[in-house]
Amino acid sequence: MDDDGRYEQRVVWAVVDTGIGPLLLAATREGLVNVVFHATDEVRDKALSRLASRLGSELVEEPGSPLLAEAIHQFEAYFAGERHFFELPLDWSLISGFNREVLRELATTVPFGTVVGYGDLAGRVGQPGAAQAVGMAMGANPLPVVVPCHRVVESGGGIGGFGGGLETKRRLLALEGVLPEPLF
Repeated sequence: MDDDGRYEQRVVWAVVDTGIGPLLLAATREGLVNVVFHATDEVRDKALSRLASRLGSELVEEPGSPLLAEAIHQFEAYFAGERHFFELPLDWSLISGFNREVLRELATTVPFGTVVGYGDLAGRVGQPGAAQAVGMAMGANPLPVVVPCHRVVESGGGIGGFGGGLETKRRLLALEGVLPEPLF
């Protein structure tokens, strides 16, 4: 508790090595709140600073915390091809409005090994014609991989954009059997 009698928000975090490089995982008592690609020291430090300012929280590296330990276990199983979905509590506090609605729809209706078009996803949330807004929501996704924005592609067959980089998106889609594994 702080001096005003309020419970302080505590964020635990860890960096996990994966098949697509290091990922920063951060969690609150509500659940996993952030996943950050390419978590080198510099990227990690910027992400943690941003999280602290957005959540007003103390950030503690604690890979053994119960929520992070389970998240790490599930990420390892996913990248080993042994898990096709995540069963983790999620803290949606970093996203709101249309973006949250789109990401929740994506998380619940687009399973492992499938893809959906930006426009199709817009239609699913009752906003046909909002494909660009869906693209912006994917770019704002604080929980990539768990909320699988890599599964959203262009309707014409293009891969579309991706905050983690197109190579990362290709590798995730290959892991899920949507694309062939790269030859080298």
